[in-house]
Amino acid sequence: MFFSLNEKIVDKFDSIEAFVAVARAGGFSAASRQLGSPVATLSRKVALLEEAIGVRLLARSTRHVALTEQGGTYYEACRRLLDDLRDADEMVAGEYRQPKGELTLTAPVGFGRRHLQPVLHEFLVAYPQIDVSLQLADRVVGLVEEHVDCAVRISAMADSGLVAREVGHIRIVVCASPAYLAAHGTPPHPRQLLQHACISWTTLGPYKAWEFRLAPDENSAPAMVPIRVRLTTTTPDSAVDAACAGLGLVQATSYQVAEAVRAGTLVPVLRAFEAPPTPVSLVYPSKRLTPLKLRAFLDFTAPRLSRRLDELARDL
Repeated sequence: MFFSLNEKIVDKFDSIEAFVAVARAGGFSAASRQLGSPVATLSRKVALLEEAIGVRLLARSTRHVALTEQGGTYYEACRRLLDDLRDADEMVAGEYRQPKGELTLTAPVGFGRRHLQPVLHEFLVAYPQIDVSLQLADRVVGLVEEHVDCAVRISAMADSGLVAREVGHIRIVVCASPAYLAAHGTPPHPRQLLQHACISWTTLGPYKAWEFRLAPDENSAPAMVPIRVRLTTTTPDSAVDAACAGLGLVQATSYQVAEAVRAGTLVPVLRAFEAPPTPVSLVYPSKRLTPLKLRAFLDFTAPRLSRRLDELARDL
């Protein structure tokens, strides 16, 4: 029988590696290019693995390969196994004694450009043996699925298999230009926003609404308040620019409007009704071994981001 106790365990790891590569790449040809191994060799290894465990792992067609239900479960277990083995190799090779290697990071576009990237420039100078791949994206990136080491998350963290290191908070603020407020007045309550021009950069269901805490009690639950939208854009920077030009009120994160508020081109309003601040965290997969390159990044970045967020809170 394939993979008996008398055979080298490395053979099974080799076949598992082939299976994981094929599943991850979505096909034998792509996995062949990644591993530098012939398609026929990979196909044989996966077939032997399926025969050994008695389960069909991949559904094959002439143009596509997909995981079966059992294959998906087996893939997750094998991927974790290979990740643990890689970590052990790195530990023995010295990565856990000296920070080195490549880090893949992700952050929201605006926050990453304004706050993470300046800190990252300092980090690269301080750690010349660490290379960084930075992915700026306004979406929730799956760290495990997309092989990302660490993410900046601006949200309350749900219970998950991720570790979160909180570095501060940001506020969601409403601003308008002095010219707009002089011409139209300052809304005294969020419910008056239906009588004002608002600039939106996101679609919230069948109609537009912004979130506020309508009672002065800090423990009161936030609620969605409908607004009158005069302009809709696809990016927050575009919406902030329109507010600076006097076209209406905009709701955005404190870091998105900070420069305009400092310059006096925007003025915060409705401060007493702001929704609770949103936590900002450095998030990474929970693992028994944390590579030194990641620990170095966390220890270097966390206090610097905290200081930047503290300064941002004082400015606004």
